[in-house]
Amino acid sequence: MSSKVSGFQDKNGKVLKIMIEWWKEKFRRVVVTQNVESLLVSIVISAYNEEKYLPGLIEDLKNQTYPKENIEILFINAMSTDGTTAIIQQFIKEDTEFNSIRLYNNPKKNQASGFNLGVKHSVGNLILKIDAHSKVTESFVMNNVAIIQQGEFVCGGPRPTIVEGKGKWAETLHLVEENMFGSSIANYRNSSEDRYISSIFHGMYKREVFQKVGLVNEQLGRTEDNDIHYRIREHGYKIRYSPSILSYQYIRPTFKKMLHQKYSNGLWIGLTSHVQFKCLSLFHYVPCLFVLSLVFSLALLPITFVFITLLLGAYFLLLSLLTLLTLLKHKNGFLIVMPFLLFSIHFAYGLGTIVGLIRGFKWKKEYKGTIIYLDKISQINQNMLQ
Repeated sequence: MSSKVSGFQDKNGKVLKIMIEWWKEKFRRVVVTQNVESLLVSIVISAYNEEKYLPGLIEDLKNQTYPKENIEILFINAMSTDGTTAIIQQFIKEDTEFNSIRLYNNPKKNQASGFNLGVKHSVGNLILKIDAHSKVTESFVMNNVAIIQQGEFVCGGPRPTIVEGKGKWAETLHLVEENMFGSSIANYRNSSEDRYISSIFHGMYKREVFQKVGLVNEQLGRTEDNDIHYRIREHGYKIRYSPSILSYQYIRPTFKKMLHQKYSNGLWIGLTSHVQFKCLSLFHYVPCLFVLSLVFSLALLPITFVFITLLLGAYFLLLSLLTLLTLLKHKNGFLIVMPFLLFSIHFAYGLGTIVGLIRGFKWKKEYKGTIIYLDKISQINQNMLQ
């Protein structure tokens, strides 16, 4: 009888153990074994002609609540032609608090190669990516480390946008950018829910993530984050989102620059579709489908007259209602042109995607040896870490 009871207890004990392990894996929580404030954090900041924004970001870094002796800062200068270099050098000269501050030149000039250069020269076990034209809260580093210490490997938080200028027109551009129809439905922008997501902005990564996954794909211009986060998820890691990790991103200061940004974003969606389609979602192609619908409908007039009338009617009705709600809230007369601004953004993004899809056939062949085969990319990038 006692042996049966013992066997029953052993069986229940195994079941209980399995349930506990499942629960731990689901929520990725572990007991903190090291003081949160004792880990060395390597902050990588890529910059090109950022003399307007760097002084503010440097002040944000000086105000961090995380111990400065456990923060190293690596500035990656993409051969700036303004006062960026001088600002960084002055910061290095005056600093007496941080573990170290170093400056490296990035002759390749793109963001991806700059980040890889920073990872290669970093010392810390935790690597934090911050854009130069951004702001971070004083608890930004501390809250990142606290989340990592809960058992995570990659984390980040909300990244609402802010505007540099003042006035009604600047406010209008900001409201257009912040609107989900103007920028993105990405769940890393303003969500207040603590959860796991597919991508992150201003992320913190454990070093071992890059050792296993490889570094950022330098051949991708604006979709390198989509790619690296897809590969991170494919390797079994989760990306933790916490509303406590707050940073801000400056929007483009003019509508012309905003349109150029949207076109470039769309262009790289099209190009990336040829080499890493799985890192993109259906929402990335909605503007492209919208533009194609307009083009084909106009080309087939008058056969498609009813279709294009319904399409544009529903589209501008939605934008008009959105504009009215925004106008009632913000009392800004410039918002009357919001439908036109949103249409222009959608068209620029969609057109860029179409151009990228067309150019991608040639681009894919030119970069076949280093773009398509992710295992080769990983091998190359892992060698850089050695």
